[in-house]
Amino acid sequence: MTADSGARLDRLPISRFHRRIMLLIGTGMFFDGFDIYVAATVLGATLKSGFSTMGQNAQFMSLTFVGMMLGSFLTGFLGDRYGRRFTYQANLAIFGLASIASAFAPSMAVLTLLRFIMGVGLGAENVVGYSTMTEFVPPQARGKWLGGMNVIVVSGLPVAALLGTLIIPHFGWRAMFALGGLGALVVWYLRKALPESPRWLESVGRTAEAEALLGSIESEVSWEHGPLPQPVPRLSAHPSASLGSLLSSALLPRMIVGATTLIVMNTLIFGFVTWLPSFFVQEGLSIVTSFSYSLIMSLGAPLGSAMGAFAADSWGRKPTIVGASLITIVLGGIYPFIHQTATLITVGFLLTIPIYILVATLFAIYIPELFPTEVRLRASGICNTFGRGATILTPFLAVALFRSYGIRGVLSLMIGFLLVQIVVVLRFGIEPKKRRLEEMV
Repeated sequence: MTADSGARLDRLPISRFHRRIMLLIGTGMFFDGFDIYVAATVLGATLKSGFSTMGQNAQFMSLTFVGMMLGSFLTGFLGDRYGRRFTYQANLAIFGLASIASAFAPSMAVLTLLRFIMGVGLGAENVVGYSTMTEFVPPQARGKWLGGMNVIVVSGLPVAALLGTLIIPHFGWRAMFALGGLGALVVWYLRKALPESPRWLESVGRTAEAEALLGSIESEVSWEHGPLPQPVPRLSAHPSASLGSLLSSALLPRMIVGATTLIVMNTLIFGFVTWLPSFFVQEGLSIVTSFSYSLIMSLGAPLGSAMGAFAADSWGRKPTIVGASLITIVLGGIYPFIHQTATLITVGFLLTIPIYILVATLFAIYIPELFPTEVRLRASGICNTFGRGATILTPFLAVALFRSYGIRGVLSLMIGFLLVQIVVVLRFGIEPKKRRLEEMV
């Protein structure tokens, strides 16, 4: 019996089943975001206390990206080979255990090594989490739900900033790693209830398992909503699952879009947003003041992600990406010339919003949609590998630009990258708004 997973999942109304999947994936993704963003507060504290230098902080960030690049690459192949659920649990355990060990690091060198291991898990989580959720949610709600997932993830930024402000002055930076690691391991235990993706099961020939799982899901949803509409049969044949298919005329332009946009966004986040507390400290602000400034600005992250979720379904993916890029360029051009404190914080907050509209639209929604189920994790993993790999040099470049030109030099780099992103998306991007995943082969 042919399961036809895509058609059957896409005609399901949003129900408790979808909310449960969102909770199971989203909680793990939250701690992923928390552990990524904890670097901003921790590095400011290690720098202020003398535990690290700006150069060591750059090494810490750079090795984070090496780990994330490796994790992104490996999880793509593991996720398409062994399944979404297995891969998800493995990477959560890796970054949870490494985070707890980081709380006991005796030196910056050991902390940096442990951060590399954390990075492997963090890079994997980002790829498999969004892709898995993409395969469960119907097309008419996919943008909002995937954007909502990103709201959960980027909430780790203000939460990390808030907890850093409250915890680090009293208990030190080590408590931040312990908190993130313990949370991740709790979620690892709870997430044993996460089902495998029926789309993936069918794509690897495990049709009977997909059929049984779909029957269970349909029974649960119909109990809540009544009789279900008939599925619309799949119109296209199964695409090739070979790695070489990513170089085909259909998928190569999408690979270019995915790799370029993730290079830009990783550079924007980890070349500017994550470095804000360290920049503020270097400009003479106290650690408490720098954390407070960063906390206020970081509140724009979940707001921007929520706006991205609605804009992607209402306006479309491409208009949202281009529009948010242009707004970021304008505000980024203004920011370095502001010196009055209230205005600086206000414009910084406003600048954070379009940055995270882009984060939600690209990381959570657009990239996983670009590729068929058979190669989704590999393609997303390779795109993320380019994104993470390019930013191995970003911390050193950000430090060099800041030392020579101040925050103005850092933002000039970001603006140049955003202009490239606009051109690539307009030239090579497709528009997946409210289209079935199987239609975009």
